Amino acid sequence: MSIRDERKQQSRQALLDAALSLSTSGRSFASISLREVAREVGLVPTAFYRHFQDMEELGKELVDQVALYLKNVLHQLAQGLALPEAKTQTTMDLFFEAVEQYPQQWIFMIAERWGGSEAVRHAIEREIHYLNDDLSSNLKKLELFEHFQNENDLRVFTSLLINSSFTWAMSWLSLNRQYAGIELELQKMVFKKQSVTQIRFILRGILNWESTKSSEYKDSSFQQ
Repeated sequence: MSIRDERKQQSRQALLDAALSLSTSGRSFASISLREVAREVGLVPTAFYRHFQDMEELGKELVDQVALYLKNVLHQLAQGLALPEAKTQTTMDLFFEAVEQYPQQWIFMIAERWGGSEAVRHAIEREIHYLNDDLSSNLKKLELFEHFQNENDLRVFTSLLINSSFTWAMSWLSLNRQYAGIELELQKMVFKKQSVTQIRFILRGILNWESTKSSEYKDSSFQQ
């Protein structure tokens, strides 16, 4: 890659980072203008068009980047379920560390999933659908899920895991806004214990699951 191409890529990424920052600071992506994003990185508005056709194209690429990050975290979370139950605490510790490290990615994906930008909303729906498929394909290879005969059952589980992870992430991040100091640490301990208990409930359900007939239901919107 030439120096010119490298600088262009850096500017492109800077625009994506700026849009992510602006859209997770109490505003929605739909409310952010092209001029604001360009100004945030020190570019004139016309320079924006060297990288993206419009804010819709930027939003779609931002969803792709965020989804790739979340995919890695959720795969680690799902893989952790296959470990002995004693490792559940460690699995959730790693999950919450990931949330703490990159909070903007979680805020963006969760807020914009039902946000004002139709293009971004559809892009997120598509990525969650792909993630659901990907998680299902990987989990069915694990011994823990070998008794799942119906793939739809597995997809219901992965959908539950994805939605639960979003709830855990937002609840965890909200603690940082509500509490401070020792009280914050105490609240985090309580919440982490609750999430570990929820995971153990899920694990017991997995171990005792009896697959339904494939004809009983098809993929539906709640699985996305």
